[in-house]
Amino acid sequence: MDVSNEKKLSQEQREELFSVLKERFEKNMNRHHELEWDKVQAKLEANTEKLWSLNEMEVTGGEPDIVGYDTKKDEYIFYDCSVESPKGRRSVCYDRKALESRKKHKPENTAMDMATAMGIEILTEEQYRALQEHGDFDKKTSSWVQTPSDIRELGGALFCDYRFGHVFVYHNGADSYYGARGFRGSLRV
Repeated sequence: MDVSNEKKLSQEQREELFSVLKERFEKNMNRHHELEWDKVQAKLEANTEKLWSLNEMEVTGGEPDIVGYDTKKDEYIFYDCSVESPKGRRSVCYDRKALESRKKHKPENTAMDMATAMGIEILTEEQYRALQEHGDFDKKTSSWVQTPSDIRELGGALFCDYRFGHVFVYHNGADSYYGARGFRGSLRV
């Protein structure tokens, strides 16, 4: 494979992604008041690697959409807005150290490795709570969130879900993985 083309989309892929993102953007204006799609698309067209990352978010089931705009940095903020944790990112433990510590029944991947490969960041607890202001997400699933180093050093990791009208933050061994737990990402463009 030609490495120079590794993180670029074909014209057809770009057009398809723009169509999906524009439709989602227009359908969910409550997430991004006063923003204009044409400006968003122009910014994306100028950032092909980030467009590739958005496509990765899309193909793994994340349904990325804009949830904010940083005026100081002139950046659009995308989060995974799928109703449940993205299907293509479930059944993963937290990070490589956790994966390597498992003696048997290892998952195929880790949340942190997948996020890095996709060029995105796993949501923080604060970002996860902010996402819930745009809807009710993870009512049946849960999502790993960035874990403070002191918790991670002791073998734990944090995840969140939304139940009974509230965001709950839980802990688990970082090496655990479940079919209903994945991760949500963020991307700034």
